[in-house]
Amino acid sequence: MKLHLLLLLCALSTLSLQSPTQSPDKCECELSSTHPFPRDKLNNTQKDAADCNNDVTPQKALELESLLLGLERRLPELVEDMSELEREDDGGMYGVLALHVIHNELHEIRLLMDRLNITVTTNRQQTQDTTQQISAIRAELQELETYDTQQVIKRDLINKRLKRDLDQCRTGQRPTDPPTAQELCPHGRFQNVSGPRINTAGEYPGSFKYGAWGRDPKPEEGKESWYWYVPLTASNRYAHYVRLYSSLSSLVVGVSVPGNVLIHSSNPTTNTVQGPNVVLYGGALYYNCYNMDAVCQFNLTSKTVTTLQLPKGTRFNSKSNFCHLDECYPFTDLDLATDESGVWVIYTTNQDHGNLVLSKVEDRPEGLVLGQTWHTSMYKQAVTNTFMACGVLYATRAVNKDTEEIFYSYDTTTGQEQFNIGIYFQKIFPNIYALNYSPVDQMLHAYCESNMVSYKVIFDRHGHV
Repeated sequence: MKLHLLLLLCALSTLSLQSPTQSPDKCECELSSTHPFPRDKLNNTQKDAADCNNDVTPQKALELESLLLGLERRLPELVEDMSELEREDDGGMYGVLALHVIHNELHEIRLLMDRLNITVTTNRQQTQDTTQQISAIRAELQELETYDTQQVIKRDLINKRLKRDLDQCRTGQRPTDPPTAQELCPHGRFQNVSGPRINTAGEYPGSFKYGAWGRDPKPEEGKESWYWYVPLTASNRYAHYVRLYSSLSSLVVGVSVPGNVLIHSSNPTTNTVQGPNVVLYGGALYYNCYNMDAVCQFNLTSKTVTTLQLPKGTRFNSKSNFCHLDECYPFTDLDLATDESGVWVIYTTNQDHGNLVLSKVEDRPEGLVLGQTWHTSMYKQAVTNTFMACGVLYATRAVNKDTEEIFYSYDTTTGQEQFNIGIYFQKIFPNIYALNYSPVDQMLHAYCESNMVSYKVIFDRHGHV
């Protein structure tokens, strides 16, 4: 029975590639393994581990211990012989013989110390070499573990597809792939980014290196043109208010008519903002709660805070930041994002070995809950920023100080990943500390070293397939 089912699943894995000469009523395919496990690398790692075991043996530790013990015993004997000579020296034959004995003992102790020095030097060098080997082995094992986990997840997704196709085949339906999130996007397919369209130092030029800004995708009535701004005012890590502007021009010239809305009078303290990755949605600010692996929602009208605890093992407090080759951006463990459907949180966990995890944040009558969750195979610290657009997660990386690349995407509808998006855009400043998509005007809002910059997202309205 198991063999029969395996053959059926195998047959379905390339159903869409069946030969046109075959009967359309048959479900046949060719089984292929496109991602074999790197056994050669595992074998090399095992060999390196065995070499370490051969190099570091109990006998070598016993040799050093034996030399130290011998020296420990000989030195008191030498002291005793010297004391006896001082007491019994008769100035004659006894003194000469005693000195000869002491001279021999000193010679043997010197030889013992030479052997000890050589052994210590050898062991010290071997310790350094072994430490480097262990570090390399640990890195290799972590890579192999991540590879295996990623492939298991991918194969699980493929098996789910095969099961679906098998059920459709049994009922006589033709297997079809569901539409992607991009194909369902009302704007069309994400095609490019142009700009920058806006570049302003705002109200506090040169101040507050880290922060975020943007628009509310679901604004309250009368606030459709408002913009928000959250600077990290303490230690490039904390914030305790959101600053509101009635229009873009007000933000550019630095005139905040609504002013600040305080989360708390102190900074930092419980439920204030930690890290630059914040968003505003539906009149509420979403952010990483201070010193917690949790999402906070601050309602700007009621001034109340609701907390959403993230899964056990979520990394926080600058344990898994966005990075590029030169540096990592501190306290960017959690990234909040908005798109046409609402609020998302992007993070990572120990169980996912540092890969990006994406969850929907749902605001229900009973409070905030974590909705559907997706696990990717993209390592978080290989990414500088993420954002959402039409249910697709996009990740960027720094090409150089002048260029950023959108290189990766994860479609939440199909679970498909792409690693070669290849959309480049110009940077005004080398570092982008926060990046968020606004579905109101299809703009990307970036916070770059105290400056607010935005780019226009270009969709291909005829790109539906």
